[in-house]
Amino acid sequence: MVPDKAHQNEAKLGRLVVVSNRLPISITRAKRGEWHVEPAMGGLVTALTPVLRERKGLWIGWPGIGEEIDPAELSMAQGSGLGYQIRPVMLSDQEVDEYYFGFSNEILWPLFHDLQNFCNFNPAYWKTYQAVNRKFAEAVAQSVEEDDYIWVHDYHLTLLARELKSLGLPFKVGFFLHTPFPSPDIFMKLPWRSQLLNALLEYDLLGFQTTRDRNNFIYCAEALIRNIHHDARRQVSVITAQGRRARVGAFPISIDFREYARQASVDLVGERVADLRRAIPDNQIILGVDRLDYSKGIPEKLKAFRYALERHDDLYGQVTLVQVVVPSREDIPRYQELRDEVEGLVSEINGQFTQWGWVPIHYMYRNLDRLELLAYYRAAEIALVTPLKDGMNLVAKEYCAANRDRNGVLILSEFAGSATQLRHSALLVNPYDIEGVANAIHRAYKMEVGERRARMRRLRKSIRDRDIFWWVESFLQVAAS
Repeated sequence: MVPDKAHQNEAKLGRLVVVSNRLPISITRAKRGEWHVEPAMGGLVTALTPVLRERKGLWIGWPGIGEEIDPAELSMAQGSGLGYQIRPVMLSDQEVDEYYFGFSNEILWPLFHDLQNFCNFNPAYWKTYQAVNRKFAEAVAQSVEEDDYIWVHDYHLTLLARELKSLGLPFKVGFFLHTPFPSPDIFMKLPWRSQLLNALLEYDLLGFQTTRDRNNFIYCAEALIRNIHHDARRQVSVITAQGRRARVGAFPISIDFREYARQASVDLVGERVADLRRAIPDNQIILGVDRLDYSKGIPEKLKAFRYALERHDDLYGQVTLVQVVVPSREDIPRYQELRDEVEGLVSEINGQFTQWGWVPIHYMYRNLDRLELLAYYRAAEIALVTPLKDGMNLVAKEYCAANRDRNGVLILSEFAGSATQLRHSALLVNPYDIEGVANAIHRAYKMEVGERRARMRRLRKSIRDRDIFWWVESFLQVAAS
């Protein structure tokens, strides 16, 4: 689906108002005091921009700075770069600490990724989380017009529909959760489970990444709410409880396949691929690209690679793992400890196996620009995408879109949301099964070219058919029905 068709079937909806934790911009103050605004990169921004421009839409969120900025001044600074309006919600340092770093990322993030041992159930976080959701609701109330459709994104703003209704706003409000949603035995550990789940049921449409996430939400609702009725006869389920009616569906997010494929084909990327091949000659490249986060399973991946080298002699000197770790939340002790663990494992493995002319792991702790990332995607014969839990994991889809030679093998965690769509042509693994992942690495290394190309051809078709624009249209089409 092409971008200008992303809004064809949503004629019943009015102006689109998107609400997320962060605005789709990067903002800095220039030397002379004026604000400098640049559009942010990312699949969500790419997908929503055509709809927002067509409908003269509005995006509401935190600009990522502590300094107060007037909305009119911000609009003037952005000029015509975005093609739609933005409205900042200003947060104090304490609010950022307790709402964002605290409740959102020390409670909901680990809980939703089945890592409840990492949760810090600080009551102060809950109070601030409620207050900030109220602040966002007040910003929405000051900005919306009759017939607007409000689309809220992610776990930072689960209470927003409840707060909007408490302000007397009768608008239709949809919600999409980009992370997984946990099963009842995990979700029940949240001290504020009833309040959060009841708040989610104030949304008219709830979107999840997979049917498993959708079902987990329904199971939690049935466990916590009395006199609930669930109609699952349709693709989008309907929950009625205490006079409320919410529709619940699975809408797997994706990427701009055609743009990734186009950019991967440019000459500059091809030159970088050639440079990589000269730097790592005569080896199959195994690629890992992960944000520094305990949900990504980086230590488990490294242990599996070591096990593969120990158990399969034919891999020795013939494969190179290029592991890119993107910096994240470096000021949080748990993340510092994770980085130390990862880099310790890299040193151990390289110390154990390195020989003249071959270093088994090439490790980078930094951000890659788009062209450099595409070059690694193209050069790698194997992608090792093994999160312990992930809402979707778009690296798997980006790798396939960029694999223009169609000779790559995708090894994918069965606990990534993308496994639901890609399971028939990827090599699915349990990331906790070190031996199983090691065997998958060996299988991918030995796979014949014909099988590689057949699998990659099917992967690319699946992602191309259900791209990011399909995702937007699917959600808004249901919202309008």
